[in-house]
Amino acid sequence: MKIMLAYDRSTKISEKSLEMAKKHAEAFDAKVYVVTSMIGGRDIPQEDFRLAEKELAYAENLLKAEEIPCEARVLVGGLSPGEALVEFAKEHKIDEIIVGVRKKSRLEKLVLGSTAQYIILNSPCPVLSVV
Repeated sequence: MKIMLAYDRSTKISEKSLEMAKKHAEAFDAKVYVVTSMIGGRDIPQEDFRLAEKELAYAENLLKAEEIPCEARVLVGGLSPGEALVEFAKEHKIDEIIVGVRKKSRLEKLVLGSTAQYIILNSPCPVLSVV
């Protein structure tokens, strides 16, 4: 089984999502892909990219300490984060996606959209939303 954890350590939900990914990986003898997405390609400041790698390394190290097979990826490109994560799930034949969900104001939804909502509505596999 393959689990994809859509990870963004900047939220408190991320820790809950990481814990859920760990539990599911242990229960189903699964590999976990810890993935985050950034819009921009070559225009992304190196500092932002390094921070994303550092956050993913944190999650990857916690899983590896529990002897859970895992792989971390930063997706960079022209797609929205939700689109990039769904494409990754399709390309890697992911069996389950775990994503943290948090409330946003109407303005935030209008301006930023919702990555979690996009994933839930467009995923090729079951999605576990963590609140």
